[in-house]
Amino acid sequence: MQANKATELPSIAKAYNGADRNAFLFGWNPQAELWNGRFAMIGFTAYLLWDLAGYSVIRDLLHLVK
Repeated sequence: MQANKATELPSIAKAYNGADRNAFLFGWNPQAELWNGRFAMIGFTAYLLWDLAGYSVIRDLLHLVK
């Protein structure tokens, strides 16, 4: 029986740990680092949009320090 080429993982994905690079796996693994980066980008963008709307945690904290 021959494997379907469409369902096989690319060779670079097998170099990680044999699992899909986009799989949401719990624990210390390469997939967690990818998801961590994605969530960090979403959080950074959300904060920038929040700051542009006039709500700034950093600006408010600086006013408290003065």
